[in-house]
Amino acid sequence: MTDLTQIDLDRLSRHLADAGEPVSGPLRASVLVGGRSNLTYRLEDDQSAWAMRRPPRSGVIESAHDVIREYRIVEALQGLEVPVARTVACDPEGVVLGAPCAVVAFVPGFTARGQDDIADWDDASFDACADALVAALAALHAVDPDAVGLGDFGRPNGYASRQLRRWSGQWDAMGAQDERADQLRTWLAGRVPEQARSTLVHGDYRVDNVLLDPHDPGRVLAVVDWELSTRGDPVADVATMCAYRHPALDLVLGIEAAWTSPRWPSPESLADRYARHAGTDLPAFGFYLALAFYKLAVIAQGIVFRHGLGVTVGEGYEGVGASVPVLLEAGLAAAAAHD
Repeated sequence: MTDLTQIDLDRLSRHLADAGEPVSGPLRASVLVGGRSNLTYRLEDDQSAWAMRRPPRSGVIESAHDVIREYRIVEALQGLEVPVARTVACDPEGVVLGAPCAVVAFVPGFTARGQDDIADWDDASFDACADALVAALAALHAVDPDAVGLGDFGRPNGYASRQLRRWSGQWDAMGAQDERADQLRTWLAGRVPEQARSTLVHGDYRVDNVLLDPHDPGRVLAVVDWELSTRGDPVADVATMCAYRHPALDLVLGIEAAWTSPRWPSPESLADRYARHAGTDLPAFGFYLALAFYKLAVIAQGIVFRHGLGVTVGEGYEGVGASVPVLLEAGLAAAAAHD
């Protein structure tokens, strides 16, 4: 069961047909597992399947749920070395469902979301998957935004300042209060680095935001969840990937997350692996690691905020609030280690 009515499904069917996508019979919908911000649905008829993304009906903070933005970057990456789903149709004005939505072809991949999903992996599988994740991220950072029509996809410079301003604004908009957040924000504001490079960045990169080949963990079929993507400093993407290895992610997701398993390479090893693969160093990595923990704390607080409004879908929200102070402490620890 979903919150989509038969009228919604009929409208979606016409929307797909208008976009040139064949639809065979009535559409059916189910909510896919995962996703604490945008909602993700599987749509299917008797022959085909699609994935649809849309924001919650209410409780949206600023642009954190911009599904049209993520559709645009996935469309721009079609046919490149970055693995993405085939784009199908989008509705930026929300005519179909009363809120913006975007539809891509369903990728029959494997999502390593919980530790049960990777319980039978051997060491070689973890190593191969880590390499594939790093390779996909480096491939994204190698794309020339101007060459794929994304020259205006965010501003090329001042990324760190904008990120700090954005996440601080979202924290304040929710009325959240924590002395550690104030301390971390002050530390970050006083150490904003000069930006060495400007590339496309994913903004939310970790293993459960990719679809893997069910028979080969070392093959990424598609990178998903692009809602935080923009132009910015690629070091921030690497730092975010590493920050997500923290056990507090379990509380945010409401499960024992696959990405927090101790069998993966350490955060430091992942950063080194990326640097070797991309052939570059990681300037200001300590700053971006602290910023990543701050961002994740704000995201977790946002989940608590929307859950309090009663607009979340699914289960497992009980422990999310407890992750916020833990993540802020981790950010302060990263700051102290790199001060």
